[in-house]
Amino acid sequence: MSATAGQAADGVRSLADRFGIEPGMVVMEMGYDDDVDSDLRDALTDRCGELVDEDTDEVVDAVLVWYRDGDGDLFELLVDALGPLADNGVVWLLTPKAGRDGHVEPSEIAESAPTAGLQQTSTINAGKDWSGARLVLRRGAKGRK
Repeated sequence: MSATAGQAADGVRSLADRFGIEPGMVVMEMGYDDDVDSDLRDALTDRCGELVDEDTDEVVDAVLVWYRDGDGDLFELLVDALGPLADNGVVWLLTPKAGRDGHVEPSEIAESAPTAGLQQTSTINAGKDWSGARLVLRRGAKGRK
């Protein structure tokens, strides 16, 4: 049995579900480049509307951080992501999968996230070439900034 267009669309929509993105949420995007997963971006914008950039003055519900090895200091990028993040918000750190250009070792995430006041709660397959790490504020971390 072959997948219909509707079933394929449902599969794309499930990405937004896995990311916990709901209609009306404000989602900020950092690290956009031409290598990002356009299917993932489309699924998220279909769900919440346009993604705001890192210059936003809005409080955001989620931050998508596209990060590749060589993109600079991960700790500093995560700290920057926390600025507009709501207290109950989530940071999705999107990194290239193992074997892809720009792959980030999990140990780098494990070291940088807690230093920035975040804890990793899960990882997901975020597309053909990308993995997603769900990072949330450690209890009391936002107030210490």
